[in-house]
Amino acid sequence: MMAKQVEHDQLYIGIDGGGTKCRATIYSAIHGVLGTGLGGPANPLHGFERTLESIMVSTQLALQDAGLRVEQVHELNAGLGLAGVNLPSLYDKIMRWDHPFKQMFLTTDLHTACIGAHEGEDGAVIITGTGSCGFVLVDGKSANYGGHGFAQGDIGSGSWMGLEAVKAVLLDLDGLGPNTALSQVFLQHFNTNTAMGIAEQMAGQPSSSYAKLARYVLDAAKSGDSLALEIVKTGADYVSRLARKLLENNPPRLSMIGGLSEPLSQWLDPEVANQVELPKQPPEMGAIYFAMQSIQRQSEHLV
Repeated sequence: MMAKQVEHDQLYIGIDGGGTKCRATIYSAIHGVLGTGLGGPANPLHGFERTLESIMVSTQLALQDAGLRVEQVHELNAGLGLAGVNLPSLYDKIMRWDHPFKQMFLTTDLHTACIGAHEGEDGAVIITGTGSCGFVLVDGKSANYGGHGFAQGDIGSGSWMGLEAVKAVLLDLDGLGPNTALSQVFLQHFNTNTAMGIAEQMAGQPSSSYAKLARYVLDAAKSGDSLALEIVKTGADYVSRLARKLLENNPPRLSMIGGLSEPLSQWLDPEVANQVELPKQPPEMGAIYFAMQSIQRQSEHLV
């Protein structure tokens, strides 16, 4: 495996940072996974300082879980896959961070998710969690589709689903849109009896707050609520079209990752659903592979 190509005394940490949470895994080529940690949101687009805090919280918890000393953070070769760093300004900002790691290698969460899903090999991946996006890597060439962020894109994601549901509920409660069972569900969830009560509580909320409402939409769709069904089917149709776009690049495998990947799969076009395979490894392992590959390239340049 890739680990055989690097020095056996190297320690790695893979960090997968998204709009809702940040996962970290510490890995040794000899002993495998040593420890894991979980932090808060880590999308620099929605908070740079919060992202750094989440990275360090997940790192410290992973060190603790691995039985390593806090100062051993300086021995870790870090691979970071973060949402939002497809924007050059945010990528540059993270790269200027005075990080505590031995080395840090930064890429998008899509890239590391893809590397992990296919265990370092070529393939394509669709992320359907807080946000949504597609990424494909074949013969060293990559392409990504979607991922334009909340709320100008991310169709089929949890945040999009929650936002669409909130808008529909507010129209229903004002008597300006079709009835939906989600209205009573949301009134209870927000502990209010007015549309303004919901609007006030959601004003200025981040994408992760909307994503938490997606489970209500999926439940209502399963129960046959026509409006919830329309939202879910629209999201699934977008994800199916995204999959077909990725498959035009002839990747050997296609996987879906994220909190909505399983519940959405039943709504996908059957032709697409039949081609989706389970990811081999999680995104944080993909971040470790990315760090290994980057170090390998460094050594090749020195030869």
